[in-house]
Amino acid sequence: MSYGTADSLRSVTLDDVRGAQKMLSGVARVTAMEGSRHLSQLVGAPVHFKCENLQRTGSFKLRGAYVRIAGLLPEERAAGVVAASAGNHAQGVALASSLLGVRSTVFMPKGAPLPKISATREYGAEVRLHGQVVDETLAAAQEYASETGAVFIHPFDHPDVIAGQGTVGLEILEQCPEVRTIVVGIGGGGLAAGIAVAVKELRPDVRIVGVQAEGAAAYPPSLAAGRPVAVENPATMADGIRVGRPGDVPFGIVGDLVDEVRTVTEDELSTALLLCLERAKLVVEPAGASPVAALLSEPGAFEGPVVAVLSGGNVDPVLMQRVLRHGMAAQGRYLAVRLRLTDRPGALATLLGVLSVVDANVLDVSHVRTDPRLGLTEAEVELHLETKGPAHCAEVGQALREAGYLVID
Repeated sequence: MSYGTADSLRSVTLDDVRGAQKMLSGVARVTAMEGSRHLSQLVGAPVHFKCENLQRTGSFKLRGAYVRIAGLLPEERAAGVVAASAGNHAQGVALASSLLGVRSTVFMPKGAPLPKISATREYGAEVRLHGQVVDETLAAAQEYASETGAVFIHPFDHPDVIAGQGTVGLEILEQCPEVRTIVVGIGGGGLAAGIAVAVKELRPDVRIVGVQAEGAAAYPPSLAAGRPVAVENPATMADGIRVGRPGDVPFGIVGDLVDEVRTVTEDELSTALLLCLERAKLVVEPAGASPVAALLSEPGAFEGPVVAVLSGGNVDPVLMQRVLRHGMAAQGRYLAVRLRLTDRPGALATLLGVLSVVDANVLDVSHVRTDPRLGLTEAEVELHLETKGPAHCAEVGQALREAGYLVID
């Protein structure tokens, strides 16, 4: 589906981004730039985080939404605005509209996390829940715009939105003038396109690397085809970049100005989110952690100084819990093991004593006594353990075997 119009397909210039920066003064925060010692050691050059997760509403989306709505004609403002989003864009449109005195309606999927729904309402929008996936929600919002005359605020496919997001690029150049590589997550492409417009005009030597989740990577096939290509059923935990088709406007800019688009796996996203939390003390959503995932996956591929854009921090607590478990498992810090032991009093206590000696933390224990494969006096035990990494996992397995246990997994 294409959302472009004659106006929306116009080009975006550095002057547009500079104008957006003036418009956003006192509205959007100039977010912090934080160094990462751990990643700097891996890359062999300074690595900095551009912390848009600390922006108002918890992501960069306020920038583009405000610039787009502020540019509406008086009669368009009077008609109100409408948007569709699972979270970040919803909150950006809601706050921008409230600041500008414009009525806003935001359609969100029925399964959207409750904290994001509540935040969108608190920022002043009327929230309507519709559909199970964002495409259904988007269609409902566009139908509402046609019926009511409200202006549809697209999350990435409009030059004003791209210009607003491009102010992140201007701030990067001001805060880290020696930057050589900027790494940024890509969904529809608005943020990457805006940064590219701002940076490449002023510093054409800076390399810009986009990052997509492997299960929702629409840009690589689109760039190969020379036109936006839809990916069916995009699937990733990184809902902020789970977009099935590049936007028409950002696609042209990304194709011209972004040097490379990489993909990262779900394991790499989980590990990156965990690193941000543990090492940098930053709460980052999976989409926001995608640049960190790319750096971790191949640190030698990036010339420093590097700036990784942490695009957002709006992560549902339930998802955060799941992602952290996944990240710890990917790092070898969880171990699931099944073994057989004699079914007699004290047998489990003896087993736990072995695990205690090697300092493995038992999270869960389950017994199987009725499997026909088991002998009359045997029981099978499945243990879920918290460990300190792959080497510790190997140590635990060795200790169990030396104690005489038959380890099945």
